[in-house]
Amino acid sequence: MKRVFSIFTMLILLSSIMSCQKESTNTESTAASESTERTGQAFIADDGSKPNALQIAIGSKDHTTLVAAVQAAKLENALVNVGPLTVFAPTNDAFKALPEGTVETLLKPENIDKLKDILEYHVTPGNLSVEILTKLKKLGQANNQDVLVEVVDGKPVIGGANIIASVPAGNGIVHVVDKVLVPAEKK
Repeated sequence: MKRVFSIFTMLILLSSIMSCQKESTNTESTAASESTERTGQAFIADDGSKPNALQIAIGSKDHTTLVAAVQAAKLENALVNVGPLTVFAPTNDAFKALPEGTVETLLKPENIDKLKDILEYHVTPGNLSVEILTKLKKLGQANNQDVLVEVVDGKPVIGGANIIASVPAGNGIVHVVDKVLVPAEKK
């Protein structure tokens, strides 16, 4: 009788251990499938989030030249993935004010490095509101050059460009400007 009781106790104990192992395995497999399904930017829900700097430019009819330039320079990922950024986005009219043929020349494949330099001159690390910009004398741009900030009538003027509007972005802020910022020639 003692032996039957011992065997019965062992079976109950073994059954309990097996049950715990199944729960543990189920928990691990659930966690593993969740972590592989939710990694990377492709899985970030975008419907409810703020548009990023590139999406704002793409959605604006006044920035088709800027979007074409960004695409020609292959800088789309920089404006989507990195942040926070302050982007000074010249309007189509700002590009039209450049000397005739400038945009067409910059869009040629042999001038991509110059185009990238100019576009990066329009990007500052950080999320800088108009209020913050009025307190700064210069900004360090993504092309490793500085652009001067002046305050005229209480408003910041960036490298001679006026800020027409500001749009908060998911990865920073986009300030719409009325002039293309042209960096100094690098030595």
